[in-house]
Amino acid sequence: MTFNDLDLSEPLQKAVQKVGYTSPTPIQQRSIPAILSGRDILGCAQTGTGKTAAFSIPTIQLLNKSNLNGNGRKVSIKSLILTPTRELAIQIGESLSDYGHFSQLKHLVIFGGVPQNSQVQALRNGVDILVATPGRLLDLMDQGYISLSQLEIFTLDEADRMLDMGFVHDVKKVIKKIPVKRQTLFFSATMPDAIMDLANSILTNPLKVEVTPVASTAELIQQELYLIDKTNKKKLLIDLLKDSDADRVLVFTRTKHGANKVVKDLISAGIKSEAIHGNKTQNARQKALKNFKDKTTRVLVATDIAARGIDIDDLALVINFEVPNIAETYIHRIGRTGRAGASGKAISFSDFEEKSYIRDIQKLMDQKIPVVEGHEYPMEYFEIPEKKPQQRRPARNPSKKSNTSRSNTGKTSNRSNFGRSGNK
Repeated sequence: MTFNDLDLSEPLQKAVQKVGYTSPTPIQQRSIPAILSGRDILGCAQTGTGKTAAFSIPTIQLLNKSNLNGNGRKVSIKSLILTPTRELAIQIGESLSDYGHFSQLKHLVIFGGVPQNSQVQALRNGVDILVATPGRLLDLMDQGYISLSQLEIFTLDEADRMLDMGFVHDVKKVIKKIPVKRQTLFFSATMPDAIMDLANSILTNPLKVEVTPVASTAELIQQELYLIDKTNKKKLLIDLLKDSDADRVLVFTRTKHGANKVVKDLISAGIKSEAIHGNKTQNARQKALKNFKDKTTRVLVATDIAARGIDIDDLALVINFEVPNIAETYIHRIGRTGRAGASGKAISFSDFEEKSYIRDIQKLMDQKIPVVEGHEYPMEYFEIPEKKPQQRRPARNPSKKSNTSRSNTGKTSNRSNFGRSGNK
């Protein structure tokens, strides 16, 4: 099947050809005709399978058809695409620009963490398709800048990540404010019970499109596992990067602090690296992503919150510096490579404490990750290190006078050393 077989309008056919698409992916083959016919969709597919095009292309065609007499019309929001992260929202906006290149439709991407003035001005000028993260959307709705009363198509993307990030209550608030009569497109990489409950509450006789089993990974991804002590992970990472000819490498950590530390270590070793995580400003995150896309930066170190919006063509290597403690997250991480039928490689470093996470991942995938034997940093510690008990200060006895006195100048003096060396 080709895109010519999907009954797309001439402007969309031209746009699809312009971006180099020839054959639709399985989820696009099944979703696009159903959406064009007006059906609700319950789509389940892992990352990298073409979900964004599956809902964006038919949305543009449907809105173009309803706006044939659009000259001089007052533009109102006809489509809302709700997504969990800024990066993913921006990525969807870029896709809408590509697919709607020959369309007169206006789209806008809004998210928090940046001033709202430019977003408010764009809303005043009129928007057909709004791409939004939940927090900023509700904020601007509460301020009266956004009305969804004319909404025709509601798309909820990455629903499972919405749940993981605690946005499910915000999503329900949004649903209460949109018309009951609408077309709803619901997409998620996984379908736990909570997500199915949400889907059942907002969809009407949906077509279920499940093109890839939830626990499967791309067949073309080569997976490797290094069993290694935590203290040697930095050395192994540097060695692998120096030996690899991959021009871009995505490295995952579990924490923001860990991401910053890995970047610091890599830069010290002469490897150009940047971090992307929730504590970075939006401008810094976008700059880091742009540098990675255009190969100015070779290594991008990311946390899972930021990772869903990282969509890079021809990304050959993903490294799990730290193994995720949620098995499904591993699937999302390695799905950054091996996209659109390309080959890819995913390497994971596991210390002893993380071996239980590996067991969960292998159980979910129903396959073993091949272990690399004979490397320079074999695991030597085979027990989980004891966590030092936190030292607690003795409870203060309210009947005793405080050792801290305040002079009549208002300054505080400390009469007790309490194990300290004093101020210097």
